[in-house]
Amino acid sequence: MEHTYQYLWIIPFLPLPVPMLIGVGLLLFPAPTKNLRRMWAFPSILSLSIVMIFSIYLFIQQINRSSIYQYVWSWTINNDFSLEFGHLIDPLTSIMLILITTVGILVLIYSDNYMSHDQGYLRFFAYMSFFNTSMLGLVTSSNLIQIYIFWELVGMCSYLLIGFWFTRPIAANACQKAFVTNRVGDFGLLLGILGFYWITGSFEFRDLFKIFNNLISNNEVHLLFVTLCAFLLFAGAIAKSAQFPLHVWLPDAMEGPTPISALIHAATMVAAGIFLVARLLPLFIVIPYIMNLISLIGIITVLLGATLALAQKDIKRSLAYSTMSQLGYMMLALGMGSYRAALFHLITHAYSKALLFLGSGSIIHSMEAIVGYSPDKSQNMVLMGGLTKHVPITKTAFLVGTLSLCGIPPLACFWSKDEILNDSWLYSPIFAIIACSAAGLTAFYMFRIYLLTFEGHLNIHFQNYSGKKSSSFYSISLWGKEGPKIISKKFRLINLLTINKDSFFWKKTDGNVRNINMTRSLITISHFDAKNTFPYPPESDNTMLFPMLVLVLFTLFVGFIGIPFNQEGRNLDILSKLLTASINLLHPNSNNSVDWYEFLTNATFSVSIAFLGIFIASFLYKPVYSSLLKWNLLNSFAKKGPKKKNWDKIINMIYDWSYNRGYIDAFYARYLTKGIRGLADLTHFFDTRVIDGITNGVGIMSFFLGEGIKYVGGGRISSYLLFYLSYVLLCLLICYLFYFLN
Repeated sequence: MEHTYQYLWIIPFLPLPVPMLIGVGLLLFPAPTKNLRRMWAFPSILSLSIVMIFSIYLFIQQINRSSIYQYVWSWTINNDFSLEFGHLIDPLTSIMLILITTVGILVLIYSDNYMSHDQGYLRFFAYMSFFNTSMLGLVTSSNLIQIYIFWELVGMCSYLLIGFWFTRPIAANACQKAFVTNRVGDFGLLLGILGFYWITGSFEFRDLFKIFNNLISNNEVHLLFVTLCAFLLFAGAIAKSAQFPLHVWLPDAMEGPTPISALIHAATMVAAGIFLVARLLPLFIVIPYIMNLISLIGIITVLLGATLALAQKDIKRSLAYSTMSQLGYMMLALGMGSYRAALFHLITHAYSKALLFLGSGSIIHSMEAIVGYSPDKSQNMVLMGGLTKHVPITKTAFLVGTLSLCGIPPLACFWSKDEILNDSWLYSPIFAIIACSAAGLTAFYMFRIYLLTFEGHLNIHFQNYSGKKSSSFYSISLWGKEGPKIISKKFRLINLLTINKDSFFWKKTDGNVRNINMTRSLITISHFDAKNTFPYPPESDNTMLFPMLVLVLFTLFVGFIGIPFNQEGRNLDILSKLLTASINLLHPNSNNSVDWYEFLTNATFSVSIAFLGIFIASFLYKPVYSSLLKWNLLNSFAKKGPKKKNWDKIINMIYDWSYNRGYIDAFYARYLTKGIRGLADLTHFFDTRVIDGITNGVGIMSFFLGEGIKYVGGGRISSYLLFYLSYVLLCLLICYLFYFLN
């Protein structure tokens, strides 16, 4: 068995030959490589499938033995300093390997069709394979230096993939924003790593935890310095997992291709921060201030992400804020010491959110078949609607993911989120109330996304009537040069109606109901032919639907690995058996037994909150209710509460807060960015005018002094006598004046 573990170092490097071969092929044989570009998807999927087989084998071994194996070798040795590299296999590593490989394979299969018409197809698969290598290396690292190396490689891949369509200015700005924001956290992470090396003299996790716990128990280290170093380590997780206040990069990261959002910004890279905190939890758990800070940051992120998702119009940005909120739940659980609950929610959320992102990509893919590559239209939920009968498989898959994220049993996220909510009541009632409220908001905004997208009528404003899509806005587009085929070209525009007030943010002016959100446009179309058909969004191809259906199965059944079954006093759920060693290390006297009556009581409460959010979203967004009826009911409700004007102010304030991202991005742009630029301008002025001015002034003065002396030393005795007499007379005059004045 140990002989097998010794060769597991090759796992991170199995996907690496793919980007190397693509690069060599484009460099040496560009034409054949581009002509056979579709073949490169196969080695990418094959290499990751081999890693998945090894990962499943390790997962089974971990369940049976629940052991920790570490294999290291010295990379550099200098006197007393030794830097070692290696791999660490434990339950946390096994869980992350399963997530990375399963979701990664499905996303690669999906991407083969999604990116098939893109000019950057080869570049996309090269980036993806290199990202998989970096992520696999990150989760198998045995020390902090090794983690930091792969941490930076993961960030580089994210930068490249967010700015994949780099000719679009908004995508270029988004990848720069993600890069700069993550550099803040990564710099803190580096300082924290160096600080703990200075304290313990080791980068290895096993030695680091042992030495640090001994120092803490013997009071041989300054608590303030230790807390500062731990906070710097946590800063890296804050940035990578989009926690407040370094969350601003994640919504803009949706400018990359949708498969990137499903893999990197839902299931793997953003989970790297959660992985880092979970890996270092034995270090953090002995520092109470850090544990309190982790839980505080988590609960703030939970509420902030849920509120910012309420009024977003872009379907991918809404899901991005949802991801931010769910990552906050995981961070909250880690801050409370609920190691099992955090990892359980990491698993269930990864599959559910990957399903939702792939579903949104299928929707966008179908919409672009009509409106062309225009994110303002193809990703705008306000311009969607009525897709149920046109994309039924995508609709069903998206509904399953939506119900799971809402916490509806027996889907995956119900079990994990409910466990976090239960633990929060024991930790802090205030945190529990906020977490439960955010769960209700999650159900509300997720069903808002679903209803705006699939219910009602098709609300696309066509760009022209000829059945031909307009040219792409940018040189690199999803559809390349030709674009997709249209189902039918025989239609004409008859009427454009601005109806269907689809938001709960209404205002009443001059006796008329007005929606302060963007109104939706219903297009009535008649046709020249008798078949009465026109280009509705088509269902995606089978190669895109297959990964979604597999993720549906994961979403339906993966939650059962953590259901706390008890039999004769033994806990039989797979997750507890897997994490037994880790849980006992963190909580030696922990008891995982479950009171089923208490579980059902708490579950009933949490599910009721979810159904309340679903009911409110259904009432406000389901088109079966008329806008006038909704307005009258809301108006009558407002009369029972505060005054009408106050009600309007509250509604407008909620909308403005959510739609404008809580004004956090504007605050950073106005005060932080402009402040840094102002400081840079001041520094530039001081450098050019003062520092360079002194240097240049000395040079100029030396020049003029030399020029003057040149004329003084002319070689004539008469000139020398004249200057000498003038100097003597000047001195005598000065002495006379001093004498006279005194």
